[in-house]
Amino acid sequence: MIECIPNISEGRDRDILRRAVDAVAVSGCGVLDLHADPDHNRSVLTFIGCESDLLDGVLALVRLTTAKIDLRAQRGVHPRMGATDVIPFVPLEGGTMSDCVQLARRVGQAIGEQLAIPVFLYEAAATSAQRRNLATIRKGQFERLTDKLHRAEWAPDFGPQTPHPTAGIVAIGARRFLVAFNVVLETGELAVATQIATRIREANGGLKGVKALGLPLASRGLVQVSMNLTDIDATNLLVAFERVRDEASDRGINVVESEIVGLVPRAAIGEATTESIRLDRDLESVVLENRLVRR
Repeated sequence: MIECIPNISEGRDRDILRRAVDAVAVSGCGVLDLHADPDHNRSVLTFIGCESDLLDGVLALVRLTTAKIDLRAQRGVHPRMGATDVIPFVPLEGGTMSDCVQLARRVGQAIGEQLAIPVFLYEAAATSAQRRNLATIRKGQFERLTDKLHRAEWAPDFGPQTPHPTAGIVAIGARRFLVAFNVVLETGELAVATQIATRIREANGGLKGVKALGLPLASRGLVQVSMNLTDIDATNLLVAFERVRDEASDRGINVVESEIVGLVPRAAIGEATTESIRLDRDLESVVLENRLVRR
């Protein structure tokens, strides 16, 4: 069994999101969750299946997003480079990282050949060291892709060397569990969230396995520290939350709530409870293993 967690650059149009879920489900995959964020204008879809079903499901999804999402008009606070921005595969029961790498390459080749969208492989599926980090591939976003792809070192792994005019490019990877975790602050000052994100990210000497950005939530007049926890053994939900809370407190600011994007493996919870991390919903409702049992 393999988990797939595509991120698509649409978080507002409910009809497109409904069609995305339907496209994947019709292909035989088991849809576990859909998380849509209007401020980010981005959605995360979580589904599982065998390799053949996942290949069909992802292709159906990318066909839909290519037809329905035009990045020339799309706006949101989250960085993006593609209509289907990123497609990670994660091994679950009976699956291996090698299985995910091979699937990422099969899917990438199919997308490049059938849909004429440039594909970059990242993390364990990467074909070079500079492409392992997703943020490096996404740097410059959709608006600067043409110049980037025409540099020899950024020729895509599959597909044309010119971005799709409306759908951009897509990154496809094989990786371990990653937890997308946001903490909302009781302030509208983006500089505060950015300062905290800078302090806590691993690249600046902060928490191990943490990538972080400060992002505005225009609909609420607040800001958030948006994190990816890439090493849940080193930094779990409670550790990440408490560090953000303490950094905010040092600046005289309270935490409003936290949010988990998609699902989270139980191993990432640690000692966290719904109350201790001020989660916006019941923590058990977003535990991956609970969804798998119900299936």
